[in-house]
Amino acid sequence: MTRSSYMEIPAEREARNQMILSELPQVYYLARRIHERLPKHVEFEDLVHAGVLGLIEAVGKYNPRKNASLTSFAAFRIRGAILDSLRAQDWGPRPLRRKGREVSDSIARLAAKLGRQATDEEIACDMKIELPELHELLRRLDSLHLVGQTAGSKFDDSEPQDLIANTPASDDESPFELCLLSERRDYLAQAIATLSETEQMVVSLYYREELTMREVAEVIGLAESRVSQIHSVAIPKLRAAIEKMELEERTFR
Repeated sequence: MTRSSYMEIPAEREARNQMILSELPQVYYLARRIHERLPKHVEFEDLVHAGVLGLIEAVGKYNPRKNASLTSFAAFRIRGAILDSLRAQDWGPRPLRRKGREVSDSIARLAAKLGRQATDEEIACDMKIELPELHELLRRLDSLHLVGQTAGSKFDDSEPQDLIANTPASDDESPFELCLLSERRDYLAQAIATLSETEQMVVSLYYREELTMREVAEVIGLAESRVSQIHSVAIPKLRAAIEKMELEERTFR
């Protein structure tokens, strides 16, 4: 090893450390966003620890010559590491997953019958449960879907697949994948249009403007618990609407 190459090692280590430090606030931001949707027994510090490991991995694999910023690349790795750590705890029991399918089936059935998205009260009535019970179920499912990221397959009628677990290992997206993502964005836009005005506002502020639930509540002028309820019921509605559009496309293809 030459003297010059030997001297480059500390410099590279310092540069890597600086990159990690520059993106460290993003770890806390993403961990906080995820933590606010989880059960109270999940420790925030555990999410931060997992996120830091994801950040270190991201910095180690980051290639500045590729068409992506470190911040965007790191965000994907950080979030994935946090979700992986949660999935490893296996705190999503099978009965809860079955209930999730029942909610989705009820929403889809009512949408087909009514020609619009059902209200919370209509969903509770269809499932023969009380409204507070529905809201509590949706809150628990919201946390479950955050970790599982499940969605029906576009090409068959198999069980829902874990999108994160089945994400290709390659960082490069093929033209097919980009086309699929673009198509899903169109589906999502159409699905959002089926929501009520308040549901659309909550989804937009939370995901597009990246406000916290508390901030969304302040903007809309509702209690944070009510905003959380609206968000929890909007997500399965979106999922059911997208699955309906995919099924219709396969049917008429």
